[in-house]
Amino acid sequence: MASLKEVRARISSINSTQQITKAMKMVAAAKLRRAQDNITQLRPYAQKLSQMLSTVSAGAETASESPYHQIRQVDRVLLIVVTSDRGLCGAFNTNVVKGALTLISEKYAAQARSGNVHIMAIGKKGGEAMQRRGFKVNTNHVDVFGALNFGNVRAAAEEAMDSFVSGQYDVVEIVYNEFRNAAVQIVRAEQMLPIVAAEAPKGSTASVNYIFEPSEEEIVTELIPKTLKIQLYKAVLDSNASEHGARMTAMDKATENAGELLKQLRLVYNRTRQAAITTEILEIVGGAEALANG
Repeated sequence: MASLKEVRARISSINSTQQITKAMKMVAAAKLRRAQDNITQLRPYAQKLSQMLSTVSAGAETASESPYHQIRQVDRVLLIVVTSDRGLCGAFNTNVVKGALTLISEKYAAQARSGNVHIMAIGKKGGEAMQRRGFKVNTNHVDVFGALNFGNVRAAAEEAMDSFVSGQYDVVEIVYNEFRNAAVQIVRAEQMLPIVAAEAPKGSTASVNYIFEPSEEEIVTELIPKTLKIQLYKAVLDSNASEHGARMTAMDKATENAGELLKQLRLVYNRTRQAAITTEILEIVGGAEALANG
């Protein structure tokens, strides 16, 4: 049985850890509120913009001629893996890495064997994990969450878009955690490039002739890049809210586990102390009897 000093040291250590996990849970909860507001406000705009792009792409000849619509044989792949900069958020980062590896094995296994699957890391944890697995990782944008704003994400989106247009990559996909609530995050894989035109609804045979003002070319030229940047920005905001939700949940569970462990250790401490007292009493009684008999 452990000594009283050892048990007291463990109780003190776990008490300190429990205070840290409580504080981290409160900080994550405060950050989650702001992050949740950000993604909730952006989602309707992003969805409407994407819907508008699909509508214009389906009805405009200029859209199909855009370099962002060019479908090529897939030889080189860029995956934008969105994770966090820090750990202590449960399986948040692990799930994204698993999602990226699953996507590679199911769709881009041949390209991966040829070394033609590259990673753009947004968040340090995903970049480190994919680098350990032998992938070439672009770490230019790992510090996005240090000062999260549209400008930082736009730079990453523009780099991916320019790489696609120049032919450096034939397809660009985003892997990230979609935020549902504090306890639920869903790993998503979305194709960013090339843009795939929306299919016409079943039973729809009529084509729509749109009147463009300003010109069709101006609208498409402005709309497509903006939509692509917003798509990546939405994924990053989703991931940011998911991270804080996952960390809050993980720290809450850690605090509960620390409480359970403290109960067990206090029970061990009391039993050890009781055993020590009983031993001392027996020694005193035994000594007294020996003196009496002597």
